[in-house]
Amino acid sequence: MPRRSGNPGRRTHGGRRPQRHKGALHGQGGHRANDFRCVGCRLDVSLDAPGTMHRNHCPNCLVSVHVDRRIPGDRAADCHGRMEALSMSVRSDGEWMIIHQCLSCGELSANRIAGDDNALTLVRLAVKPLRDAGIARRLLFVP
Repeated sequence: MPRRSGNPGRRTHGGRRPQRHKGALHGQGGHRANDFRCVGCRLDVSLDAPGTMHRNHCPNCLVSVHVDRRIPGDRAADCHGRMEALSMSVRSDGEWMIIHQCLSCGELSANRIAGDDNALTLVRLAVKPLRDAGIARRLLFVP
């Protein structure tokens, strides 16, 4: 099969062509416009989440990024560290909350679960203190 001859005027140094613009994938209205990539499991996650206005964690592995300072959705934090899901809490109205801790600055935060969160991962997180009593001691700072 004969080689195609490229346009020599478009080649850069070293004989390589410049990379094509991929505006269809990354521009306005592209498939990544309303997504983020999880820092834990690398899943592409939609910002639209049933049951919450501000998605702040991966529905698959529950990992988050420290982006909010005081108000959910304010995106004012300077840390941007990885936040691991430590435990669960239940509000007085029965709503489940995920307790995250930032691995960079140590800040704790409580985040609402979303309707599409992995149920098995949520239950595993809820029973984690029962499985390992040392976790509860470390969370409560009891010697």
